[in-house]
Amino acid sequence: MDEQALIQDALEGELDAFNTLVLHYQDMAYNVAYRIMGEHGAADDATQEAFITAYQKLEQYRGGSFKAWLLRIVTNNCYDELRRRQRQPLTPLKPELSDGETLENPYWIEDETATPEEETEQTELQQAIQQCINELDNKFRIVLVLVDVEGLDYESAAQAAGTPIGTVKSRLARARERVQDCLQSFWELLPDLFRLRGEDAV
Repeated sequence: MDEQALIQDALEGELDAFNTLVLHYQDMAYNVAYRIMGEHGAADDATQEAFITAYQKLEQYRGGSFKAWLLRIVTNNCYDELRRRQRQPLTPLKPELSDGETLENPYWIEDETATPEEETEQTELQQAIQQCINELDNKFRIVLVLVDVEGLDYESAAQAAGTPIGTVKSRLARARERVQDCLQSFWELLPDLFRLRGEDAV
């Protein structure tokens, strides 16, 4: 796919070119929105609004990573909705940080293909992970989703989140610690390797 050519065609009014971009990025945009919002309906809304905004503001795209530019719109939509919700009297869970070492490679947060026998357990684990992500403060949740779920590098994540790279790194480290700590309450669902690491850290 010649992304830049499609963008140029879309700027010239070719809706099919923009629709091709939508088809290419819609799963990624939805996954980010779902991981941030934790709800399918809210993720659908955020994704749809993001593509509408992207089309309306396409002339503001100044080159570089279109993926990061688009994800900035997605995360902004999600962040605005989360802030609106936080005006209501809620009591979010905020697990204490552990003194254990932060995992550098959070393999436990990634979806993996499961056998039929493992499907139920894998679903429960993903639900537990999503619950722990939902309990993060918004600023930590966004960088965790961008880097550990979507696999963006620090520079692209910083652009998408609208924060400096150093801030992304520090927030990511704290987010990983909090999710790791939160997951201890779902001990029986964790992969053996993760549980062994947890025992070694005690």
